Amino acid sequence: MKGIEIKEYVKGPEDLKVISLPTPDPKSGEYLIAIHASATNFFDLLQIRGKYQHQPAFPWVAGSEFSGVVLKAPTALLGGPAPKYKVGDKVFGASQGGYATHITCTEERLRPVPEGWSFFDAAGLFVTAPTSYAGLVVRAGIKKGDWVLVHAAAGGVGLAAVQIAKAFGATVIATAGTQHKMDVACSFGADFAVDYRKSDWPEKVKKLTPKGRGVDIVYDPVGLIAQSMKCTAWNGRLLVVGFAAGEIEKMATNRILLKNVSVVGLHWGMYATNEPEMVDQVWDGIFELMKTGKYRGTCFTDKEYVGLESVPAALKALGGRDSWGKVVVKVPQDGGSKI
Repeated sequence: MKGIEIKEYVKGPEDLKVISLPTPDPKSGEYLIAIHASATNFFDLLQIRGKYQHQPAFPWVAGSEFSGVVLKAPTALLGGPAPKYKVGDKVFGASQGGYATHITCTEERLRPVPEGWSFFDAAGLFVTAPTSYAGLVVRAGIKKGDWVLVHAAAGGVGLAAVQIAKAFGATVIATAGTQHKMDVACSFGADFAVDYRKSDWPEKVKKLTPKGRGVDIVYDPVGLIAQSMKCTAWNGRLLVVGFAAGEIEKMATNRILLKNVSVVGLHWGMYATNEPEMVDQVWDGIFELMKTGKYRGTCFTDKEYVGLESVPAALKALGGRDSWGKVVVKVPQDGGSKI
């Protein structure tokens, strides 16, 4: 197979090289999958530099999210359940080693490619869709009539959040840093868009809401909770999703009290460990939205990235914030592939 192996930490994506590697042999309970598309993530940029909280032992293959076709399925143990997927099934998921032509993965890290979806669009689903669904639906209790502020709305989780909020009957105010990104957010359903580079953005957001009361839910993957308090309604719910701006916020708790708001966190990656029964419920909700046409792929389409050799350029676009949505690399298999 071909893959991007890390034998030592690198300075940046420009140092990544595609090499020939042995095709992995699936262990007991694992599937072997031919990758047709691989999605980029910010944590990939951290991991190749040795700055992520999860660092595999050298050598390891970079990347995580992918979509592809099952080449080998595990054998059912005596008395155990049959494998959920069979050879030839189209799947998407996430496991260490996504920047390669082949990968092994356990069943709980896989989901079926939705009917009618391409490998390209499905590759960007596994992280963003459940993060936004669990945040808005499970943690923030979104309901019809809510006003929802989505920060970094043109990002991967942002575009997912915009669509999910609209599907539940909310009015969405999107923030982004360029006019193009604001236009993208609106093309995915946002009702209004505000430039958060301008210092008066909280006032602009508040004025958009009925009688200037403020928003009911703040979806924040950036680190703007303290500023968002200025435009949050009584009984508002502020959802802490991440800190893409780079700094972990501190905020005055008296402001939480005065507005009667709740501040809740969302760590989707830990649900499988701490609340595994919720994982399938979240995915069932997402697939229902897809089935009814209320959720579509969020992949970046301004530029095309084809072949593992284009992973460095894709990661640079992601890291330089020159992109929107999910930046996905198409990975043609030998003999060509439908992507």
